[in-house]
This record gives sequence, C-alpha cells and structure tokens, in this order.
Amino acid sequence: MKIPVFDLKRQYEYLKTELDNAFINVFESGNFVLGENVRLFEEEFASYLGAGFAVGVGSGTEALHLSLKACDIGPGDEVITVPNTAVPTISAISFAGARPVLVDVTPDTYTIDTKKLEKRITDKTKAIMPVHFYGHPAEMEQIMKLAEAHNLKIVEDACQAHGAQYNGKNVGTLGDMGCFSFYPTKNLGAYGDGGIVVTNDEELYNKLIMLRNYGEVKKFTSKIEGFNSRLDEIQAAALRVKLKHLDTWTNRRREIATQYQQLLFNSNVQLPCERQWAKHVYHLFVIRTNKRDALKDYLQERGVGTHIHYPIPIHFQEAYEKLGYKTGDFPISERNAGEILSLPIYPELTTEEVEVVAGLITEFQNTDL
Repeated sequence: MKIPVFDLKRQYEYLKTELDNAFINVFESGNFVLGENVRLFEEEFASYLGAGFAVGVGSGTEALHLSLKACDIGPGDEVITVPNTAVPTISAISFAGARPVLVDVTPDTYTIDTKKLEKRITDKTKAIMPVHFYGHPAEMEQIMKLAEAHNLKIVEDACQAHGAQYNGKNVGTLGDMGCFSFYPTKNLGAYGDGGIVVTNDEELYNKLIMLRNYGEVKKFTSKIEGFNSRLDEIQAAALRVKLKHLDTWTNRRREIATQYQQLLFNSNVQLPCERQWAKHVYHLFVIRTNKRDALKDYLQERGVGTHIHYPIPIHFQEAYEKLGYKTGDFPISERNAGEILSLPIYPELTTEEVEVVAGLITEFQNTDL
C-alpha cells in the first residue's frame, strides 16, 4: 500500500464537478484579475473568520510582507518571530527592510515562548509575528498584553492555521492583521500560489488594497509605492468552492489526529499536544523521535511518505547567517530540527491507512534499528 504524505488528487476527484464548473465560469467571464470571485471570496473568508475585512494577495509570503509595509515597518526596525518557522516568515520581514529577531519556542506547542519574549523587545521593535505552527495557536493573550504595553503591532502568521482557534476566537483576528497562505497543501489550498490578509482596521485595509496593486487608488493613479501581489480569479473561484468544505475537512483532520494519538499512545515517539485554550487544526501531524532519520527511511521503504517541517532552523540557514546567531541560542528549535517528522494527514486519508502508518511505527520500534 502506497500512502503519500500529501495527496491532492483525491481532493480534486471529490470536488471535480464543482471545481470544473467554477473554472469554466471564470474562463467564460473573460475576467481573470481582481474580479467578482476575488471580491466574493474576500467577503466570505472574512465572514468565516469573523473579521471585518480581507484582502486577497499573491501568496502567504506576500500577505506577511504587505502587512508589515502597511504598518510602515522598514529599515532600522525589528520584528520578533521564531527560528523554527519556514523561511518565508523571515524573508517577508527582510523584504520589508526590517531585522528579524528570534525567540525560541515552547517544547510542546512549538510556538513562540512568551516567557522569553519580553527580554527581546528593544526600542527598535515595531511588531511581533507569532506563528501558529502546524495548526496550533500561539499563546496570544500574553503576546497581546506585551504588544499593548510596548505599543507594538501584531501580525499573525496563520499560514498553517485556517480555522484554528485561541480561546474560541479564530486566529488571524486577534492581532492587527492575520496572514494566510493558500499554497496547494494547506488546509484550504488553491491550485497555485495565493494568500490573504484579514484585519478589523479599516485604515490598514485601505492601505493593503493599494499596496497589492501598484499603490493605486484608481486605474493608473498611484498614491503610494506598491507591488503586484493579487489573488487571481481562478484561484479565488477554487477557494470559494473549497471554503464550504473547510469545517468538514478540519473535523476529519482532528479525527485522524485522535486516531494517531490512540494508536501511538504507548509508543516511544513524542506526540503533538493541544493546549486547553487551543483548537488545533492539524495542518501537520508532527511526531518527534531521536531515531527520526531511520524511522523516515523505514516508512519510505514500506510505501509511507513523510516530510520534515523544517530540517534547518532559520539561524542555521546560509541566507540568515548575517543575523549573528550561533549554535545553542535556540536549543528547543535546534533539537526539534533533528527529531521532527510529519506523518500523512489529510481529510481523504482512510482509517485503514492511519492504522497502517501507526502499525509500521510500532513495528519499527520493535526492531533493533
């Protein structure tokens, strides 16, 4: 049995009629940029989250980048985030001209350790960018308190956390802006790149509308310097179809996560946690083991795909050596990079397939590898 770590074909087959009709409607409309589907999807996604406004952009990276630009963050400023995130979180900060300042994560949620956060705030700090990692929310209450005390903006990196909740509120709506990615493998994924920013601040919304489209207030009239970062009609049409299914898919991901937890409860691998105040949406189901590489090979040889999110912490990336961090600065993130392994988890995964994956992990632990 082959069990891939992701399988986008299964989802398309399930939605084929709905999606094909949506695509044909776009093609027949002759409108492919900033049309009716983008406008309607922005309204629908904002409503889904309980946000006042939403602005569709070209990617999750651009959502983060334009959010910082909307806050007038640039050269000489600092933005606090985490070292275990994907590179795009950091590149968005760099693209804005600011300096990423890193804070290690908690050993269980892998989100920013708020106990270590305040000591990293300086007079140059302008924003905190918490990452709701793997679909588990960061501890937002303490982050919001610190932001208010130090007059900082909060730009939530919710690119892996569509529908995740902190104390019953959707992530992305707790800070000044929330940023989401629609990369195809996300819980709500497009058929190419795409992203969105949500906010309750009308002034920030109006600025984002300009920033994504050359700074224009009307055709060929630019009020500010802007970019070309627009969610296109085809992707918006697909996302409108998929958004209707997101809650069902989230529930299925949580069912699969529970099944893994039950089947692997007595194993030697470290399983994901879900804090009492969190609703985890399990974009990824990430285990930890000090035999990670051997387990990954064992599963691969038996037809089970896995992945590592992410194998190299930011401060060990050649592109970010300039930040000046060294080995030992972020011990939790450094340890995790050598032990984490993402197992298959997507709504179309069957109960039998979950049992096979868990069974192979148990089998591996009973070997002498």
